[in-house]
Amino acid sequence: MSASGGLGLVVGPAVTSILQRAVELDRNRRYTESLVCYEQGLRVLMEVIKSTVDTTKKAQLREKVEEYMSRAEMIKKLIEEKKALGEYREQVVIEADSIGHSYQSVFGRFLDSEVTDIEIEDPYIRSFHQCQNFLKFCELAVVNCPNLKSIDLITNVGHNPQEKQDSNNWLGSLKSSLHSRGVKLAVEIRSTLHDRTIRLSNGWIIKIGRGLDYFKSPENKMSLGVFNMDLRKCHETTVDIFHKGNVHRVRK
Repeated sequence: MSASGGLGLVVGPAVTSILQRAVELDRNRRYTESLVCYEQGLRVLMEVIKSTVDTTKKAQLREKVEEYMSRAEMIKKLIEEKKALGEYREQVVIEADSIGHSYQSVFGRFLDSEVTDIEIEDPYIRSFHQCQNFLKFCELAVVNCPNLKSIDLITNVGHNPQEKQDSNNWLGSLKSSLHSRGVKLAVEIRSTLHDRTIRLSNGWIIKIGRGLDYFKSPENKMSLGVFNMDLRKCHETTVDIFHKGNVHRVRK
């Protein structure tokens, strides 16, 4: 499948780029990411068809829509089949100093209306920037998961008494803020914790080599990437995503 064939002349380079990205991800078996790009491209193509008067161009666009829609449906079916068997696997490699890897970009597509409970194991939610990373994750979860009821954080604490007190205060403030949104935050301290895993009640499991703390510090307080994390440079890490066949609520 190709996103070229003169399509760019009809809809412009931006849409063609999205569809080329979809095809590339499809070929690399990164199906959930590919599906998002196909759906984005299809929405734009449908709008272009509505405003196109030329019958020849309209016929070309409809042919492309049918092609991409057919592939998107095949991908949906493939994902569901592998999910049912507990065989779905996907890996994202984040290279050093690369950008475009916000939480929304990397795993936001798995945070949806089916998620009611989230469990996070990350031993490094201690310093201020690490607690801010966790806050950003919670914000994304609240926005993407309208039926979210609880977030369980399992973490570790350092040996510095001031660090313990500060992290307790920061997480306590976040707990109150989440409570105002109808979401319960529970924090468990486990001194032997080393794993970094996010478990969603819809069955998706995300393992990030560096946990949530894979962003580098911004160059200064007025540089791009201070707020938009897609513009923030990253440390090298690997994200493994899979789905368990038998879905049940995360441990309470």
